[in-house]
Amino acid sequence: MATVEKSIEIDLPVRPVYNQWTQFEEFPRFMEGVTEVRQIDDTHLHWKVDIDGKKEEWNAVITSQVPDREIAWRSTSGAENAGTITFTPLGPDRTRVTAAIGYEPEGVVEKAGSKLGVISRRVEGDLKRFKDFIESRGVATGAWRGEVSGGAVEENTAF
Repeated sequence: MATVEKSIEIDLPVRPVYNQWTQFEEFPRFMEGVTEVRQIDDTHLHWKVDIDGKKEEWNAVITSQVPDREIAWRSTSGAENAGTITFTPLGPDRTRVTAAIGYEPEGVVEKAGSKLGVISRRVEGDLKRFKDFIESRGVATGAWRGEVSGGAVEENTAF
């Protein structure tokens, strides 16, 4: 499995940055090629993407979610992928977001694109657009503060 790891620093506290990332259905606003993310329940997502005219769909499960620290997932159908987004406070008004994503390129075109760094640049661009999106708003469009461990929702407490 190929992997990409990219980070970006955002000029906001960790709480609104994390809260915004929990709003999966907003991903098309800043993720290139993502046309829809539908949250089925607290731990299941359905993704639709259009990358260079190639439409793909898959399901994913959130395997771990700790407010203000991390969100991890893995695909359960379609394109094989998994990853973790971590949120690191760098002070009261600054947060580092790190995306560590593993994916299985399929076919000659995707394998060549992976070798040429296409996915790496896309992740970097998505993080930049996320930074611009949340910094321009200053507040999250919503929040989900529950915890997930081993794919199971733990008590949803208001932090």
